Amino acid sequence: MLWGTVWTVLALATLAGAALIARRLWRSAVALGHELSRAADVANRLADRTAELEEIARARGPVTQPALGQDPEVLAARYGVLRAARRDRREARRERHRGTVRASVARWFG
Repeated sequence: MLWGTVWTVLALATLAGAALIARRLWRSAVALGHELSRAADVANRLADRTAELEEIARARGPVTQPALGQDPEVLAARYGVLRAARRDRREARRERHRGTVRASVARWFG
């Protein structure tokens, strides 16, 4: 009679454990479904936004042609413009950095 009780308890414990595992699996599957639904919504919004940006880009006009094969003087002028723009950006970045350092030093050392 003792072995019958032990086996019954073991069988019931196994069924209870299987039920807990099944419940966890079900909840994980439902959560996965919700996340997949949300990912699909985000992908749709991304596709819509991409289409809007493509329309805006087309409305601005054609993309400039590649520089290969153009007159060297035109390329040199374009290169000079790009270098000047890069130099201006570098100088602006340095000024921002200097301002940040000055503000930090003033705050640290009163």
